[in-house]
Amino acid sequence: MSVMQEFKEFAVKGNVIDLAVGVIIGGAFGKIVTSMVDDIIMPIVGSIFGNLDFTNLYVTLGKVPEGTAPTLAALKTAGVPTLAYGNFITVAINFTILAFIIFMMVKQVNRLKRETPPAPVATPEDVVLLREIRDSLRK
Repeated sequence: MSVMQEFKEFAVKGNVIDLAVGVIIGGAFGKIVTSMVDDIIMPIVGSIFGNLDFTNLYVTLGKVPEGTAPTLAALKTAGVPTLAYGNFITVAINFTILAFIIFMMVKQVNRLKRETPPAPVATPEDVVLLREIRDSLRK
């Protein structure tokens, strides 16, 4: 079998196609969740903590040049080493929210996929007859 034939068989298998579709849908879903977290949830969380924007929490680790604005973006542009723990908090919250949303989606899909258990198989007639004979002999 040639390499091209093997590749063709591999590429058209259902699992590869399903994986490709999953990656594409996952990328689009990731953008939706990122927007939801950044534009809807984080402002609410920030307002609960007093209009706090986590992304601007940092500690400078080096000397700040004069005339540099005290913002994380300006410090990074100036090349000042900073410990941006606020960005880490934001990413951790985003991950937690994303993981929870995916958990809820998988839970719903599993609930929808749950099949009704098959009806119990009827006991064969000869077994029923043997049980009746056994029960009548016990009396």
